[in-house]
Amino acid sequence: MSRIDTRLSELGITLPGAPAPAANYVPFVRSGNQLFVSGQISNGPEGLIKGRLGADMDVSEGALAARFCGLALIAQAKAALGDLDRIKRVVKLVGFVNSTADFIDQPKVINGCSDLMVEVFGEAGRHARSAVSAVSLPLGVAVEIEAIFEVA
Repeated sequence: MSRIDTRLSELGITLPGAPAPAANYVPFVRSGNQLFVSGQISNGPEGLIKGRLGADMDVSEGALAARFCGLALIAQAKAALGDLDRIKRVVKLVGFVNSTADFIDQPKVINGCSDLMVEVFGEAGRHARSAVSAVSLPLGVAVEIEAIFEVA
């Protein structure tokens, strides 16, 4: 068992299966020592996590949705690399939050994913990030996040 798999087990985290693309794109692309993972939408054990921050979801619900996006990002990385120990660093996350025009806590929502990356990868999980509002997201989901990893 790899170091990161052991860490996931210690945290009580079971990764979901890597989601299949929903349109004409691939789930990940490796270029040199970087792995680009396509945007992962908020999908939990009960299915899609839909809603709009500032209307029918609060920050804690949004952060949980972002955490599920993070789990899917890690699952995609594992599908791409086979071994999560090949991740040297989480370079960047770009998070989109389905929110009202007056909602201003997008960074707090995306923290759900950022916090997960640090829990799982330690210091190598600290990353650059964007957290932006979107008037809507695919399938009405609350959050979508993409990632760039440095890999060995």
